[in-house]
Amino acid sequence: MDPDGTLDSAMRAIRPWAGSTVLDVGCGTGFHLPEFAREAAKVIGVEPHAELAAAARQRVCDVPNVTVRMGAAQALPLPDASVDVVHARWAYFFGPGCEPGLTELERVGRRGGAIFIIDNDATRSTFGGWFLRGLPSYDPAAVERFWTRRGFRREPLTIRWSFGDRADFESVLRIEFPADLAAELLREHPGLEVDYAVNLWWRYL
Repeated sequence: MDPDGTLDSAMRAIRPWAGSTVLDVGCGTGFHLPEFAREAAKVIGVEPHAELAAAARQRVCDVPNVTVRMGAAQALPLPDASVDVVHARWAYFFGPGCEPGLTELERVGRRGGAIFIIDNDATRSTFGGWFLRGLPSYDPAAVERFWTRRGFRREPLTIRWSFGDRADFESVLRIEFPADLAAELLREHPGLEVDYAVNLWWRYL
């Protein structure tokens, strides 16, 4: 996913995190935590699922400036005004319905910081078309209205999936989509790369 580092470069251009405190909401197994830790003074991963949080702790067990905490986006286990950069990548913040989590981000964020929320752009790219086939009720226009009304700006980006072999590609598609749709997509797409449109929603605190 994004082997060219397009997303990280776009975020750094808006609000670098060198020397800052970074919060990764819905950090999962902690994949992004070590990368943030290379420049940030402190990194906090918050994850609601115990098994994923345990995996994240294991991943960063030898990274001294990273901590992982159990918690939900709607009730972050952090004090007020304690983080400079918030990162949420495909985690909870999908537009309408995420208002409680946004309230929490505003509570824990410091003035001068930034919120970054990464979501699919279903209006373009190969993956965007697949996404809509898997979730036809998704309304990209409604999602855009939601974020715009809350003061977020949109940075449209195109990243890519790149796989070393077909077996890995098939495995990921079967995780991302229902079995019948995954089988259709595998028949339609013979290669090992997929263009993938995303929206980087962001605003300053």
